[in-house]
Amino acid sequence: MHICPRCETTLSNFEVTQNYKDIEDSAVTLKFKLVDEPNTFILAWTTTAWTLPGNVALAVNRNVDYVKMLLKNFSGISDGVYIFSKKDYENYQGMVEAEKKKNNKVSAKILEEFKGEKLIGKNYQPLFDYYAKDKKLVNRENGWKIYPADFVNIEEGTGIVHIAPAFGAEDMELGQKFNLPFVQHVGMDGKIKQEVKDFAGLRAKSKENTRETDEKIIKFLSDKNSVFGYEKVVHSYPHCWRCETPLLNYAASSWFVKVMAVKNALIKNNQKINWLPAHVKDGRFGQWLKDARDWAISRSRFWGSPLPVWECKKCGKLKVVGSVEEIKKNSETSGNKYFVMRHGESENNLFNVVSSDYKNKHHLTEKGKREVKDSLKKLRGVDLIFSSDFVRTKETAEIAAKQLRIKKIFYDKRLREVNAGILNNRPTREYGEYFSSNEEKFIKPAPKGENLTDLKNRTADFIYDIEKKYSGKNILIISHEYPIWLLFVGAEGADAKKAIEMKSKKDKFIKTGEIKNLKFVPLPHNKNFELDLHRPYIDKVEFICGCGGKMKRIEDVFDCWFESGSMPYGQSHYPFAFAKNQKSKIPCLPAGRKNQKLGKLLKKMGFPAEFIAEGMDQTRGWFYTLLVLSTALFNKPAYKNVIVNGIILAENGQKMSKRLKNYPDPMELVSRYGADSLRLYLLSSSVVAGENLNFSEKGVDEIYKKMILRLWNIYKFYELYADSSKIQNTKYKIQNTNILDKWIIARLEQLKQEVSNSLGKYELDKAVRPLGGFIDDFSTWYIRRSRDRFVARRLTQTGRGLTQKDIEQDKNSAINTTHFVLSEFSKILAPFAPFVAEAIYKNLKSLPCRQTGQILNLKFCESVHLEKWPNLDKKLIDKKLINSMVEIRRIASLALELRTKAGIKVRQPLSELRIKDLELRNKKELLKILADEINVKKVIFDSKIKQEIELDIKITPELKTEGLLREAARAIQDLRKEAGLLPKDKINLWLEIPAEIRSAIDKNISEFKEKICAKNIYFSRTDKFDAETETKIDNSQIWAGIKKV
Repeated sequence: MHICPRCETTLSNFEVTQNYKDIEDSAVTLKFKLVDEPNTFILAWTTTAWTLPGNVALAVNRNVDYVKMLLKNFSGISDGVYIFSKKDYENYQGMVEAEKKKNNKVSAKILEEFKGEKLIGKNYQPLFDYYAKDKKLVNRENGWKIYPADFVNIEEGTGIVHIAPAFGAEDMELGQKFNLPFVQHVGMDGKIKQEVKDFAGLRAKSKENTRETDEKIIKFLSDKNSVFGYEKVVHSYPHCWRCETPLLNYAASSWFVKVMAVKNALIKNNQKINWLPAHVKDGRFGQWLKDARDWAISRSRFWGSPLPVWECKKCGKLKVVGSVEEIKKNSETSGNKYFVMRHGESENNLFNVVSSDYKNKHHLTEKGKREVKDSLKKLRGVDLIFSSDFVRTKETAEIAAKQLRIKKIFYDKRLREVNAGILNNRPTREYGEYFSSNEEKFIKPAPKGENLTDLKNRTADFIYDIEKKYSGKNILIISHEYPIWLLFVGAEGADAKKAIEMKSKKDKFIKTGEIKNLKFVPLPHNKNFELDLHRPYIDKVEFICGCGGKMKRIEDVFDCWFESGSMPYGQSHYPFAFAKNQKSKIPCLPAGRKNQKLGKLLKKMGFPAEFIAEGMDQTRGWFYTLLVLSTALFNKPAYKNVIVNGIILAENGQKMSKRLKNYPDPMELVSRYGADSLRLYLLSSSVVAGENLNFSEKGVDEIYKKMILRLWNIYKFYELYADSSKIQNTKYKIQNTNILDKWIIARLEQLKQEVSNSLGKYELDKAVRPLGGFIDDFSTWYIRRSRDRFVARRLTQTGRGLTQKDIEQDKNSAINTTHFVLSEFSKILAPFAPFVAEAIYKNLKSLPCRQTGQILNLKFCESVHLEKWPNLDKKLIDKKLINSMVEIRRIASLALELRTKAGIKVRQPLSELRIKDLELRNKKELLKILADEINVKKVIFDSKIKQEIELDIKITPELKTEGLLREAARAIQDLRKEAGLLPKDKINLWLEIPAEIRSAIDKNISEFKEKICAKNIYFSRTDKFDAETETKIDNSQIWAGIKKV
């Protein structure tokens, strides 16, 4: 197994695989001298020189070809005979040839070729004698020999492997097979032990310098002429996933989950899971399952869930405990029986006053005395009486002692009434009114008094104390209601919440004069006497073994992955939360069996989970442990759907690093662009489909500008014109025949369908991507093409055959459509961009009526996140309309390109656009939109034209005049915006303009006033303005000033 020397604990195989890193190590070829052949050496290669003091054997493959080479006069290597694999000789030939070029006296001669079988059984001299000379070493006689091993190969090294059973799984197996001595010269802390005198205290693999100890050992052996060759190698090495310390392959004991027993069931259950991306199922995860090994679940740590295993130190018997009830059942107790009695009715009960001072003289009433005597008639065999030292409890105890013939009463201050401080002798209701809740009583004391946690602690301390002092006794305890209540609470190890539940079942926990049995078994508890099954409390629990020995808990704790792997049934407190009582059994199903009762129970727990998500590395972590435990317990996968995300890398593809600072600060990104922009960027990327992402701030910026800002601008535009008194409070129904309304509703329903389908398949990136396209359609087409509808301009629309009533209805239709689309879109957007969705939704909800200023009671939830997912109405998805609008926008784009080439601004009207394709010729409403978009008077279909479209770019005087008007209106609108005016705000306008532009305005004065929302226009300069501008129109200088009326 692998251990982390810093954490001093073992790791499971999948924890080890999580954090491999390339490091530079020292590779050394060593000379092991044979005992029976003079000057003959076995060569073995290793990258773990720190394990060499633990060497006890060498291994060869009996079927591999080996050679003996006589080497002479080689620089740095003593003359001698060297044994290694025949294949490795090819490498040495090159080394010899290179040496001959420098030294012609070098000779290398093959003396013999043979199979590994010939080497088996030969003895060699140990490199280190720290343990070899220890005559007490178990199996010492089998050490420092050559043994056969099938795992020896000739692909790497010399074909001869150095064996240290304490530091390798294969080495350990070989050691067990041939009864080799076990030498573990490194402790769990990674330090070399004291008996290895020359290297004692050195870390086997230091985090700061992984080669430090290896280099010192190699230097030591080199000085002893035991090194044949040395090189530096870079290889992948496991590190601790918690602290980055290099791990050690180390012989250690551990508890395991027998994964191999359910391996086939794991593979079968994996096929029931929907993996995103799909290739993970049979790829990375599926292959990992095929190679699954038993899971080491114990850790030598303090923090964590303790292993519930007790071991007898005398006979070695093990006991696994499965519940608190089993702890109680197996715990050794004093044999005491406890009876708890509340004092009889007393004067303070009669007067309903607080009596919390032992000096108070509140005596038992006559009724109280009768209560005590009547209750005691049923009690027999009491050996001891313990009592509070208050007057009313003393009188109760004296009656009990006389009736039960007990000579001595033990008074204990720990059984006193709760100390109510300055509320002593005050009405009991004042004590209750002082606290806002029962929970507060446990943390807040009355002035100069104590809280209920203090009271619980002293009563629990009392019962634990007398449990130790006495055995086999029947003990009567006399106290007050609150101390008795909290004595039961402390005995059960309950917290404040449970304590309140225990009392809330009845008005009084115990009546005056009443006697209750207290079943008490000491439990592991914290300083507040609350049940705590963690260390160090659980370690104090001991059982008596059948052999008479003491059973103590094995000190290991669970691998934390064992707990995280217990989802979702663990969060439901399975099985205990589903037991009718503490002793009832809950079904648990071994792999391959069926159980209807269990099936219903699992469904009640929400098992399996509908959906989980984590990184690709969790295919060997959380995803794996979840499946292992759920398969072993229930023969079912723990989850139905899983999204596997990739890794977010720096923009250049490198791993993000604090040292390199190659990534932007996430909080700065959130501050600059908002959390929604970051969320949408990541959710729409390939990282949610299991691929790595080179993070780009430009991508977040693009999302922010194209989605978040555009959407917010749509809302702000709507806010300018919307009147909540006109908003429908029911499900949207098209009230108008306006083609733009029909189109945007069709697009909305299409979006619902696309997003819902993708979410249903857990394809998050495909669910998010259509959102941007919809916002673009909503903003740059629907809103832009509906501006005049919102303004309800009479002159610009009456020319189209619309009455004033029609215009108002069309405006309301645009407002209602926009309101509906925004509210529905906020619901769709909410899972992906929760903040902007919530802001828009709440603003729509609280939009005031323009006439009254009152907030209308629209049918909205408190939050968009409490809304149901919007219903889909497929009837509203007009695909023909959607496709036709796409074509209209495409043609508009082509026409605008022609304008740009001709150098003609869009505000300059043109005569006509000719279209070759006749497909749209009957789409009159769409053609009106096209004409408005490209600013032409008419659209004509002509199949005889050469190009797809032709634009008439001749500008007549009439068109010129209209263009000047539009340019002038645009300049005034920009000035209004700069002045911070609202669309409804009227202005007076002063102009200093050329005669040509004035003439154009004079001829169209009413329409011009309406467009710019002007009351009066003066053709002169003034110094009484709110804002002014100087600009050019058609290369002519103009001045304009405005003032709000």
